[in-house]
Amino acid sequence: MPLVSVVMPVHNSADTLGASIRSVLAQTHTDVELLITDDGSTDDSMDLLMEFARQDDRVSPRSAPEQGGAAKARNLAIARADGDYVAFLDSDDLWLPTKLERQLDFAATAGAPLTFTSYYKVDADFDGDGTDFTPNGRVVQAREHVDYRAMLTQDWIGALTAMYDRNALGTRLMPEMRKRQDYALWLSIMRDGTPARGLAEPLALYRAHRAGSLSSNKLSLIQYNWALYRDHEHLSLPRSTRALAGAAWHSVRKSRI
Repeated sequence: MPLVSVVMPVHNSADTLGASIRSVLAQTHTDVELLITDDGSTDDSMDLLMEFARQDDRVSPRSAPEQGGAAKARNLAIARADGDYVAFLDSDDLWLPTKLERQLDFAATAGAPLTFTSYYKVDADFDGDGTDFTPNGRVVQAREHVDYRAMLTQDWIGALTAMYDRNALGTRLMPEMRKRQDYALWLSIMRDGTPARGLAEPLALYRAHRAGSLSSNKLSLIQYNWALYRDHEHLSLPRSTRALAGAAWHSVRKSRI
């Protein structure tokens, strides 16, 4: 069985999908399975996925029975994971080659079941691979330690860098929300008393300001953050207001990188 199960949701991502998959297959830690759920793509995504699967048996694509959004697509992949660790990568982001090796070493040394790393931001039209990336100075820096209270004021974890230990935490699924489902998962883990540890080294590439991205319009996230605080975390009105103000401030700062 693989040590790491990598979860990737796909929807009409043919233009960027190849680079994302190659960045997983090029990892210096090779004991992985790449579990991909195609969520009703109408472009060439599924054909591309099947070609990768023919070339490398670590690639395991499936079609969702019906289009249900990113959370359902991720959960379908998580449900068939065999790895001790679950890691996440979207189909338009990339990992640098030593990402898993460095993060696994860090998780073992820190004794941390939930870890994340710093990452680079690149433009939407970035056309390189993780293996030939030249550092650009646009780094979203990981905090060394994040607990539940700190997480309420900002989602400090870039989903493309997150990894959790199934042996310590069990198989954890994402709440099936339209947006902020990854944030909700990290909060649920931390609410149970598990903090997250951050590795300062940037080990992934995030495509910023991409057209049609769920995260491209920061203002639209306000309503989803509010629903998360009130309906999912059941925070009081004053506490939700303070958390929302903090999240908005940190989001503006991060968008300037």
